[in-house]
Amino acid sequence: MASQTLHDAKKSQARRALRSLAIGIAVPFSLTLTIIILFGSGRRYNSVSKPFWFAPLWFINLASLASSLFMGLAAWLVWADGGFQGETDAMSLYIAHLSLSIVWHPLVLIMAAYWLALLSSIVNFCTLFMCYLRFRKINPFAKDLAKPCLAFALYLSLVSFKLMFI
Repeated sequence: MASQTLHDAKKSQARRALRSLAIGIAVPFSLTLTIIILFGSGRRYNSVSKPFWFAPLWFINLASLASSLFMGLAAWLVWADGGFQGETDAMSLYIAHLSLSIVWHPLVLIMAAYWLALLSSIVNFCTLFMCYLRFRKINPFAKDLAKPCLAFALYLSLVSFKLMFI
């Protein structure tokens, strides 16, 4: 009887963990997908003459979704390890990163505010780097998930910078 109660408790705990994982990944992914659907057509971006190293818009949209997935998983891993209690600014840095990551599409693709997109991209990169530093103290895999996101944020900064002079 006691082993059945322990088994039920473990099942319940696993169910809660999976539910929190799904929420931790679905929220940033859904926000990013919504922004892409609303602002990601990129007629202006596609019509501008760009250098060869500019990725097509479909790739930028896909990379944005992957980045939000990676950072959502990284944040969940940090949360699951209790890291948001010990590192008091880790959660606020993650929320700042998430907020900054979704403004690039409207700034570049709708408003053509390239200088503002550059500024937000640089701040996003710095915020993401701070997340990386906090996450690596708590969970090494979360730190590794942030690395490609850092590279993508840097790439968006370069794209924003170059768009100012096209």
